[in-house]
Amino acid sequence: MALPGGDGDFSLVLRTDFSDDAAWRAVCAELEAAEEFSTAVLEDDPRFSGATVRALLDEEAAAAEADRVFHVFLADAFTMTDPEHRLLAVDLADEPGRTFRVPPRWFPDISVNLAIANMDFAEFADEVDGSGTYRGLSDGGRDEA
Repeated sequence: MALPGGDGDFSLVLRTDFSDDAAWRAVCAELEAAEEFSTAVLEDDPRFSGATVRALLDEEAAAAEADRVFHVFLADAFTMTDPEHRLLAVDLADEPGRTFRVPPRWFPDISVNLAIANMDFAEFADEVDGSGTYRGLSDGGRDEA
């Protein structure tokens, strides 16, 4: 179940729930609408159906260094049923397994800053609100939704 590699300038959005194609299309449309220049690599492969954070961590630990992915955004069952379509951001490198939720509108902030190493995963994870959701640094980051 090796994760598709990227070139570091992109963030992998991995679909793990295949119960609602319309919801997946909505997630993709929201990601595209949020970005002037797309940094998302959308992976819609049924072999990742039901993939867990633990399975992804195990897969990355076994991958060759050149093939490792440092973070991933999951479109899981929660994402597909959530009105905001909040993705699950997963750290696969610095603090493996650390997660938080992010609405598609905030995806570009995270993706771009991680790609250029301007910020690290923990800086975004530390700014979540009470629901465990990142809603941007300009909002103070800790506002309740």
